[in-house]
Amino acid sequence: MNPEQLPTEAQISTLVDRFYAKVREDDEIGPVFEDAVHNWDAHLKLLKEFWSTVLLASAQYKGNPLLAHFKLPIEEHYFDRWLNLFAETADEVMTPPQAAFILRKAHQIAGNMKRVLAYREPSATAAPPAAPFGTLANPSS
Repeated sequence: MNPEQLPTEAQISTLVDRFYAKVREDDEIGPVFEDAVHNWDAHLKLLKEFWSTVLLASAQYKGNPLLAHFKLPIEEHYFDRWLNLFAETADEVMTPPQAAFILRKAHQIAGNMKRVLAYREPSATAAPPAAPFGTLANPSS
């Protein structure tokens, strides 16, 4: 994607705010987020940094999203709902090329998370495997 076609920080902020407003109201995945997130302002800030890093290579995000999600009660079918809501929101706030770019990234992230979460022990206390982390570490791909 040409640099002039990339989403702006303002568009990313709007995307994150609108998307997670929908997530919080969603009957299927909303309860998982509501149980896990105790400070939504801080969480939204972190998510904006994450998506800025993924989409703009801004290096704002310093965390490990795979490790952060490893102990949550996430089921594989939740990814479909997450991706559907994300696509709907991206289509609302982005140009079609931007939305397509963002959705490619979202599908890559969801695929990585599915692979890592599949290795969880039933107790979800074991450390996640290291191999899939490299694909998230390069947000510009």
